[in-house]
Amino acid sequence: MDLSISPRAEQLSDDIRGFMEHHVYPAEPVYAEQRAELTARGRPNDVPQILLDLIETARSLGLWNLFLPEESKLTNVDYAVLAEETGKSPFIAPAAMNCLSPDSGNMEMLKKFGTPEQQGRWLTPLLNGSIRSAFSMTEPDVASSDARNIATRIERDGDELVINGRKWFTTGGADPRTTILIVLGQSDPDAEPNRRHSMVLVPKDTPGVHIVRTLPVFGYQEQQGHCEVVYEDVRVPVANVLGEIGHGLEVAQGRLGPGRIHHCMRAIGMAERALDLMCRRAVSRHAFGGMLADQGVVKAKIAEARLAIDATRLLVLRCAWRVDQVGVENCRADISAIKVAAPRMAVSILDDAIQLFGAAGVTGDQPLAEIWSRARTLRIVDGPDDVHLRTVARNQLRSYYAEAGAR
Repeated sequence: MDLSISPRAEQLSDDIRGFMEHHVYPAEPVYAEQRAELTARGRPNDVPQILLDLIETARSLGLWNLFLPEESKLTNVDYAVLAEETGKSPFIAPAAMNCLSPDSGNMEMLKKFGTPEQQGRWLTPLLNGSIRSAFSMTEPDVASSDARNIATRIERDGDELVINGRKWFTTGGADPRTTILIVLGQSDPDAEPNRRHSMVLVPKDTPGVHIVRTLPVFGYQEQQGHCEVVYEDVRVPVANVLGEIGHGLEVAQGRLGPGRIHHCMRAIGMAERALDLMCRRAVSRHAFGGMLADQGVVKAKIAEARLAIDATRLLVLRCAWRVDQVGVENCRADISAIKVAAPRMAVSILDDAIQLFGAAGVTGDQPLAEIWSRARTLRIVDGPDDVHLRTVARNQLRSYYAEAGAR
């Protein structure tokens, strides 16, 4: 197993660290101030100017679309190292570099399953950063962790598809730059379970698309919006099917597999930033006659964090290497394993860092609380821990089932 990265990735890693240090971290408080000002003016989903400035800087530095191998010429192992750095500022950095979810996953789907016409209309402007997109899968009324439960109806009427249903956590739906929603719905209730659904491209301005509200996550309202969306007799051409009719779950997996790896890569960066802040706090604060760093319990937490990050990084890199070798479709158990391990690890270390900061840790004066909310949410998005544990267990037990059956 070779976990070394290419010379191009080494240079990009240096460039990203410089971008983070000189541009992203200083922009964080400015971003918060500008968002507060926009929200006070009744425009909470508008893009702060500082982010638009960062986007132009990232583009000028060549830090653009690095998540997509066909564009970046990077391996998954290469990208793992780069994504870890962006995870240290988990919204601003990916947004600036055009590798933020859901756009990254949507671009992967369009790249893999889109027709030339669909790619020209939607993928090219997404790659250019001139538009944004949303992914509309999860529903409030069904257990969406089993995507076969998705109940939004897609019915054919001549050369059109008619969509009716209710979604939520359609991330990106409120961003004024978003022009396309990618919707998963049930197109043939009588087909076998894995062929009942289709993925459809729905322009956001199509009549019948209603953005009902944006949903907070642990009290945080993200600029792009996690939206509840109602589709009411929405009509689009049959040509807007992404992939084939009845193959929606397959298309969704083409998106979720790589996306889960990206999330895990960034979760390691979240944990690294938490550990860095923890160490700085430990040597700068005094209590009970000495530095916090001199307390045995603090040293133990720092040591445990270091071990957990390094172990999880190796697990994620191993998964990325396997995807490079045999393809994402042959690495489902590996992806499920890191999808459980990385967010859990990040949440634990962020929690310890918050504890060390005391009251300051739960405020907006430090980035820890907001990063914690993102890490904790990762234990649900793209499949909850429980579902991924099921996949890992099935893979572990497969040979034992076979052996038991043979007897």
